[in-house]
Amino acid sequence: MTKQIEEKNDWTHMVGHIGNYLAPSMAKDHPNLPVVKAEGCYYYGVDGKKYLDFTSGIAVENVGHRHPKVVQAIKDSADYLIHGPSGVIIYESILKLAAELQKILPPKLDNFFFANSGTEAIEGALKLAKYTTKRPYVVSFTGCFHGRSIGALSVTTSKSAYRKHLQPSWLAYQLPYALPEDLPEGADPEVFFPEKLERDVKKLFNHQVSPEEVACMIIEPVLGEGGYIIPPKAWLKKIREICDRHGILLIFDEVQTGFGRTGNWFAAQTFDVKPDIMAVAKGIAAGLPLSATIASKELMDQWPLGSHGTTFGGNPIACSAALASLEVMKEENLLQNAQDMGEYAMNRLRKMQENFPIIREVRGVGLMIGIELGNPETGEPDGKAVMDVLDGCLEGGVLFYLCGNSGEVIRMIPPLTVSKSQIDDGLDILEDVLKNYQS
Repeated sequence: MTKQIEEKNDWTHMVGHIGNYLAPSMAKDHPNLPVVKAEGCYYYGVDGKKYLDFTSGIAVENVGHRHPKVVQAIKDSADYLIHGPSGVIIYESILKLAAELQKILPPKLDNFFFANSGTEAIEGALKLAKYTTKRPYVVSFTGCFHGRSIGALSVTTSKSAYRKHLQPSWLAYQLPYALPEDLPEGADPEVFFPEKLERDVKKLFNHQVSPEEVACMIIEPVLGEGGYIIPPKAWLKKIREICDRHGILLIFDEVQTGFGRTGNWFAAQTFDVKPDIMAVAKGIAAGLPLSATIASKELMDQWPLGSHGTTFGGNPIACSAALASLEVMKEENLLQNAQDMGEYAMNRLRKMQENFPIIREVRGVGLMIGIELGNPETGEPDGKAVMDVLDGCLEGGVLFYLCGNSGEVIRMIPPLTVSKSQIDDGLDILEDVLKNYQS
């Protein structure tokens, strides 16, 4: 490894001048760690250090970095076909992937439009809903992140900064997400939030938009970039009920929650709520660009040739990587591992919370875990503390990431292959950083 680092580090002098090469919107994220290799749950830095990756490349590398089976599938596929375009030609990997996905998705979510990124999958979902219902409006939920293209941005409200100067205008309205801070003391969230939703929906439909003009409601079944909020199951079921009542299509944005992240194949199964349309990406192809808008054949058949299209979507190599990734998840029982390791990590973190008042809340489902930091006296969210802790953890050898409206939440999303010893290694470092921070 040392020899490889020496051979690869001739580019590192460019890192200090990154702004000369890359746009700030691409290059200025945290922490700009120069790496030469990734494998399993680790990044290997040009500094010779090995870093635990508790970001999974931001919820992408669910089967771990460069899993041998995925790497081999990519190599084998490249021997035959590198590019589609699907429709002009057709090829084995895209058809096999569709067939395999049918086996793990909820019933009747069985027809696919493949694209390249999460935001493309969202654009497809919104277009499909508007085209087939012939209704103009969309309802989303405050705090959700759905992407940054103009259509997706019209329903993205995790941060107002993402919408600045852009005036997204896909005729969208917002309803409040089920946030723990809105729950009255002593109230049952499974009762309070569905009742609140009924009141909020009534106000929306009475004062702003007629339900007969709403094409769809779109939601992240677990709030992602907005803070890793896990809503009550009854609240999501109430959304499904309201959509059915008014002939509104329900879209689940499972870009981050899909492919085992919540301990099931999809959050739709975790919460036992079936959407009409689903958008997936991130964990689908182990790091290669691939996404999908998914619906029933009956719905997709109403979306004819020319109403949507793609040049690169459903790339044959990416589809091969996705097939290999699905095989790995089944063979290595990664859904169960996500449940077991998620529970183990949550138990450790809750014990840490007892010792560190700066930890305001620990919440998670599967291996999608948020650690909220706040001022111990005022309870105010503390984004600065999060950045300080992230920097300390990086120095110790583990990479976490942030989320939340004020950057107040540490998100812990390791590969689903993560072991108990690796979780202990990472959380030991986090604990040491918190001790130093509070001392």
